Amino acid sequence: MRALIVDDEINIRKVLRVILEESDFEVHEAANVSDSVITIKENYFDVAIIDIRLPDGSGIDVLRTIKENSPATVVLVITAFASTETAVETMKAGAYDYVTKPFNLDEIRIILKNISEKILLENRVKELQQYADEYQNMIGKSEAMQRLFKVIDKVAPFDSHILIIGESGSGKELVAKALHNGSRRANKRLVAINCASLPSELLESELFGYSKGAFTGAYASKRGLIEDADGGTLFLDEIGEMPLSLQAKLLRFLEDKKIRPLGSGKEIDVDVRVVAATNKTFRELIERGEFREDLYYRLSTFELMVPSLRERREDVPILADHFIKLFSRKFEKKITKVDPGFMDYIMQSELRGNVRELKNIIEREVILSEDGCIRCTGGRPLMRDNLLSIDIPDEGMNLDDYISGIEQDMLQKALKKTNGVKTKAAELLGMTFREFRYKLSKHKEPGDR
Repeated sequence: MRALIVDDEINIRKVLRVILEESDFEVHEAANVSDSVITIKENYFDVAIIDIRLPDGSGIDVLRTIKENSPATVVLVITAFASTETAVETMKAGAYDYVTKPFNLDEIRIILKNISEKILLENRVKELQQYADEYQNMIGKSEAMQRLFKVIDKVAPFDSHILIIGESGSGKELVAKALHNGSRRANKRLVAINCASLPSELLESELFGYSKGAFTGAYASKRGLIEDADGGTLFLDEIGEMPLSLQAKLLRFLEDKKIRPLGSGKEIDVDVRVVAATNKTFRELIERGEFREDLYYRLSTFELMVPSLRERREDVPILADHFIKLFSRKFEKKITKVDPGFMDYIMQSELRGNVRELKNIIEREVILSEDGCIRCTGGRPLMRDNLLSIDIPDEGMNLDDYISGIEQDMLQKALKKTNGVKTKAAELLGMTFREFRYKLSKHKEPGDR
């Protein structure tokens, strides 16, 4: 926030500067009307502290100039020559408060603290108004997102199971959180698990829990995530990756509302709403025998389609602006400008990783920003146009080998970027963990382990 002090007494300016800088204000000073008017026309100020009597005129004229140029500026008037008429005149001109000299420093601190809180609150309101299209932490003014918001409002209060379908990085978990927050279960837990991140045996024990001695290493009983979510919501991300054997057990739970931990002979009643998500096409999974049709119908009382960023291009600028503000605060960077070339770049990018990819791009560029400006400094993703610009040699080429080489290179780059963490590398490439692991295994040399 920025503040202007207009007073001909240098000691007063010094004291006020110290107090303002305590509240993290960037402080500008002027000693007379003429200098202050020039400064006001060249800058925007959140706060102005103005002395009434100045060498070349009245501080009330400065007050009026400020209000003409920036009506939202909060103005505090100070004077050693207080009178009822002056007080009335300053308040009519738009002053926030009126303080007489010599003033009490603690009083000034309290007034400035109140002003600071007022400004922060107003800025937050403006931000919310700017993102009037923000809904449950999801941002989107596009028709596709507005339709999604309306459907969430309609189905959230009811206990029906819901299937969320959308590409990787499109925000399926945010939809699940919105459904939970809008339900009667909002005061209970939302428990989430990614079904693609764990081997089938471990996934089963995580979901259903186990009794002491159920298997080697089970030295104590452990509650499963389903039981942890009792009374609340269970979010099963990447449900299409769940093994068939575990699908049968999940179906039985959905029908009976009872679970039996591994190694236990006792059933436990559990009241849970299940919200599942996938980036797969269920019809293909069912036809290939990889997903139970009866479980699909049990889960999909309602299907919510989360649009990709390619289907809502008009949301890219406001998402970018949101992430710039987010990472500016996080990394304490003062971003004042976005290079038009950067906006052109992200608007033209395929953004196959959807909102997650856009967020990663913005985070990188905020960190690398200089002089308060966001520019396109990072390496651009390999785009379709780049591939199409490559000429075919006269002697021909092996297309499968060429594409395989690109795939192998990108897998290794993703692993390097995530320090070898495969689940994160899979996310970077818009894959499930199993897809990533499968593709990685294809490129291993015979001697590799």
